[in-house]
Amino acid sequence: MPLNDTLAPADIDQLYQTHNAWLRGWLRARVGCREHAADLAQDTFVRLLRARNVSPLKEPRAYLSSVARGLMIDQYRRRALERAYQQSLAGVPEGEAPSEEHRLVILDTLERLDRALHQLKPRTREAFLLAQLDGLSIARIAAHLKVSRATVERDLAKALAACYRVHYAEH
Repeated sequence: MPLNDTLAPADIDQLYQTHNAWLRGWLRARVGCREHAADLAQDTFVRLLRARNVSPLKEPRAYLSSVARGLMIDQYRRRALERAYQQSLAGVPEGEAPSEEHRLVILDTLERLDRALHQLKPRTREAFLLAQLDGLSIARIAAHLKVSRATVERDLAKALAACYRVHYAEH
């Protein structure tokens, strides 16, 4: 292994040679599709190649399955967002629907917002969604969550800050 205690490309190649078939089988059992499993396995090793400061792995299969599980969750959430977006477009007249390019920008933004919101504490995320999607007032959110108005205000500020970081990261 390298002196700086991180994986070298040769180490990753060895992991790939040793564990790729196992990972594809593990994924196939979970996603039910050989091609989808192969894509996720490939993405897992790409993620490993791009990772920084990955120490030599004592339990490579546990690490690989953890990365692959995260990729499956990301993909599931992206597909759920795409379905929700498509459903929201169903009622829009054809001439007013966004272009394919704009649709991809919207989906990418929604995905980044979703990731940012899922990094928040569950109560903070719930308060934000109750305010933004359900239109509840701070007082109603506080009653619903059984917390003070000040707590809801702090939670909303944290969630909005996360959204602003997503917005300004792209500009």
